Amino acid sequence: MNKMFEFLEKYLMGPMGKVSTWRPVRAIVAAGMASIPFTIVGSMFLVLSVIPQAFPFLGFIKDIWAVSFDKIAPLYLQGYNCTMGILSLYFAIVIGYEYTKIFADEEELNVDPVYGALLSVMAFFLTIPQLIVSKGALANLNVDGKTINGWTVGGSSLDRLSTAGMFTAILMAILAVQLYRFCVKHNWVVKMPEAVPEGVSRSFSALIPAGVVALVILVINGVFIVLGTDIYNVVAIPFSFVRNITNTWLGIVVIYLLVHALWLVGIHGANIVMGLVNPILLANMAENVNGAHIAYAGEFTNSYVTIGGSGATLLLCVYIAFMAKSAQLKMLGRAALAPAIFNINEPLIFGLPIVYNPTLAIPFILAPIASASVGYWSVKLGFAAIAKIQTPWPTPIGLGAYVGSGGSLGALLTAIVCAVVAFVIWFPFIKMYDSQLLKEEGVEA
Repeated sequence: MNKMFEFLEKYLMGPMGKVSTWRPVRAIVAAGMASIPFTIVGSMFLVLSVIPQAFPFLGFIKDIWAVSFDKIAPLYLQGYNCTMGILSLYFAIVIGYEYTKIFADEEELNVDPVYGALLSVMAFFLTIPQLIVSKGALANLNVDGKTINGWTVGGSSLDRLSTAGMFTAILMAILAVQLYRFCVKHNWVVKMPEAVPEGVSRSFSALIPAGVVALVILVINGVFIVLGTDIYNVVAIPFSFVRNITNTWLGIVVIYLLVHALWLVGIHGANIVMGLVNPILLANMAENVNGAHIAYAGEFTNSYVTIGGSGATLLLCVYIAFMAKSAQLKMLGRAALAPAIFNINEPLIFGLPIVYNPTLAIPFILAPIASASVGYWSVKLGFAAIAKIQTPWPTPIGLGAYVGSGGSLGALLTAIVCAVVAFVIWFPFIKMYDSQLLKEEGVEA
């Protein structure tokens, strides 16, 4: 086990620790965190439209909705369309702001995060219209009324503003901020006299960077258009491949293996790995709303995998709180039980402890992989419905899966089975650990 920890420290902790410090990664993680209230609020409006399906055994609800909410659905669904429907725009704004702020703080550059955000939005919007080569000249694409002058309307908004454009938004924001930084570092800015008000001076300082960003994006996009594609479609190729890999059972196993292996050596694996995976989960959920059937979507992690927190420790916490013989475990379990109900288990991770603990390392990795497998195949095979609604990650066991799937009893039952499967894996190890602690307490006594 010591060799395993040495291996993890050398080949996982080091590389992933460096990845977590990369400036673009920090900006992307910040964007994911900032998007949480918008995805949840938007999903709550979507919940209104699926409540009759969620409670089919209560026929009167369908009748109530038919004469009330159904009649104003186009209005309240704008709450969903203007959050999840334009989520890529939110990512562009936050990444542009946070990435610029990092350079301002760490390199002491005279760059303004607000202009970094605005430049990122401009760069992203330059990739949205679709152009083609027609009769030896560039022309806006027009297709059957859905694409008008290059702007394609999707199910809820402009097609490329939805989660489908998230990866383009991320890359364009990073490129725009890097160009902004380059211009400032090389003094490619308009400097106004000191007598000019600061707000005016700041706006002119972004003039040349804005021109550079626009020119670079237009030139790159123009080259791709001549070749029969554009930036948006080129970006989609590698990211579609990545998304397809992560949507497989083996890909999910690797994701949760990384998350929990990092935890074992003291790194918050969920923050690093899931911070990069969450855009994929959000994009998959949006596709499910539009008719897809993707198992790995929405709040899959906290609905089926890390029930009670990383390591799937909810029933473990219940067990040690009421059944453990060691006084140490009993006290810890009772203190950690309330947070565990809401998927928070740092008290267990650092209190048992699980970090650097050879006795508990194996179940800590195997339990979430087992629960993830049960959840994945249950959704994949149709027993549990797909996720269409984003639920808050602290939602208690079963409730998050039920609401997130639009009222699937199969999803609720799957979540319970996942928790039980995880505990079955934990049980022999925690029994052994309980005995060890009991002997230590007897010696101390």
